[in-house]
Amino acid sequence: QVQLVESGGGLVQAGGSLRLSCVASGRAVSSSAMGWFRQAPGKEREFVTTIDWLGSTTAYADSVKGRFTISRVNAKNTVYLQMNSMKPEDTAIYYCAADYRGTEAIVAGSPRYWGQGTQVTVSS
Repeated sequence: QVQLVESGGGLVQAGGSLRLSCVASGRAVSSSAMGWFRQAPGKEREFVTTIDWLGSTTAYADSVKGRFTISRVNAKNTVYLQMNSMKPEDTAIYYCAADYRGTEAIVAGSPRYWGQGTQVTVSS
């Protein structure tokens, strides 16, 4: 079993930055791919980004490429999402995800483990 706890959400003005953190605990965490999803009001949950267990392979949704950066520190069992040049359309609940099957499972939208989510609001 894997537990994921997100933090770092909040209110930011358009053009600003936020950094989300996700601390993972449980079996095989350091060998699991991790990622972030988001769900805006009235919309379905969508993939944002993922990173493999080595931290050498990443993938991003087109809507965040060049603005968001995912990284991880395995010694801390933590994955980060640095969000820059934020837009009002980035407003959503952001969820951390993990899966020992790799980044493909996360990109496919079916990761094995989910966090509870953290609210991010971008004002115009």
